[in-house]
Amino acid sequence: MHLQRTLKKEILCSSIGLHTGRKVNMKIKPAAVDTGIVFVRKDLPESRPIPANFEMVCDTTFATTLGSDGVTVSTVEHLLSAFNGMGLDNALIEIDSFEVPIMDGSSRPFVNMLKAVGTRPQGKSKKMLLIKKPVSVKEGNISAMLLPSKEFKITYEIDFAHPAIGIQSYSFLFTDKNYEDKICHARTFGFLKDVEFFQAKGLALGASLDNAIVLDDQKIINKSGLRMPDEFVKHKILDAIGDLFLLGMPIIGHFVAHKSGHRLNNLLLRELMQNESSWEIIEEYDQKQSTKFTACRIPSFTILDAAQI
Repeated sequence: MHLQRTLKKEILCSSIGLHTGRKVNMKIKPAAVDTGIVFVRKDLPESRPIPANFEMVCDTTFATTLGSDGVTVSTVEHLLSAFNGMGLDNALIEIDSFEVPIMDGSSRPFVNMLKAVGTRPQGKSKKMLLIKKPVSVKEGNISAMLLPSKEFKITYEIDFAHPAIGIQSYSFLFTDKNYEDKICHARTFGFLKDVEFFQAKGLALGASLDNAIVLDDQKIINKSGLRMPDEFVKHKILDAIGDLFLLGMPIIGHFVAHKSGHRLNNLLLRELMQNESSWEIIEEYDQKQSTKFTACRIPSFTILDAAQI
């Protein structure tokens, strides 16, 4: 049985916000089965909860932002990536700002927090979205598509006209162990000229060499360099795993992207859900679908609690 999972206990987290540069307090709480991932702005007590759903995406400029009735939560992709990567289905996130803490610019701190408290299975099977027919979106030479596959795979290629990046590609077979070992460490990256531009406008005030790879016109300026040679493309995969989780369930299919980002990732989900013949939701407890479910390679999630690590 591939059961839904939630946290064993609450996680408390405080770190700076990327844009404000001020401390953000976040609490991640267990939630009931079929709740999904829900954000609550504690600094706006009259506001409604914001579900982590692709239809709630209201901005994709440099990050994925969710919004409802004028209330927003930004930079959700790294946290959602950790949830998707480590198999967490249901959680309530209480936050006292409009942005999720940036941490070190990767999802590794969130993964470590999940492992520290552990998760518990809940009494209902996960839903999986099985890709049956190809779906794609394209803008110029930028593209993203989902193809049928018996397992969740990602093939990603980036192309930046910068001597430290250039063309990078990586293929990734999704499991929680592969995610933890190969993807979650990859940090976000940006260009010094862009950071200076935004900071002059009062944005990106929390951006620093502690939470991003920063490049000038020729090189990486972080003294510690890269964590891995292909960190740039792996961070794009990290982002995509978070963006795709806005479907509300894991995908069984092959995500193929060329120079894609948050905007095209979200457009792909919208295109996918409009083409109902291209997908099917399968559930293990549905006997009519049991053959399809067992024919897929469903990742088994093995988060340990602190006493078992």
